[in-house]
Amino acid sequence: MKILYFSWIRTKIGKDKEVVILPKNVKNGSDLVDFLKTKGPKHADALKNKKVIRMAINFEHTALNHPIKKNDEIALFPPVTGG
Repeated sequence: MKILYFSWIRTKIGKDKEVVILPKNVKNGSDLVDFLKTKGPKHADALKNKKVIRMAINFEHTALNHPIKKNDEIALFPPVTGG
């Protein structure tokens, strides 16, 4: 699965993307964030508060409880405002 990181999440993790192999217990975005936090201290710090993590699956904004599949492209980013 391809994971893309944006804004301060990318800065804290130190990379803009990575490819991961999902364990079988990862069924949705929330599970994915929990799994990614185990990849090391940078991931754990960047993803520690799920309330400020937004997700898109294949370019569609979704909630973290949305199901994911191994071939999806996932983007993780903070809330964004414009104007």
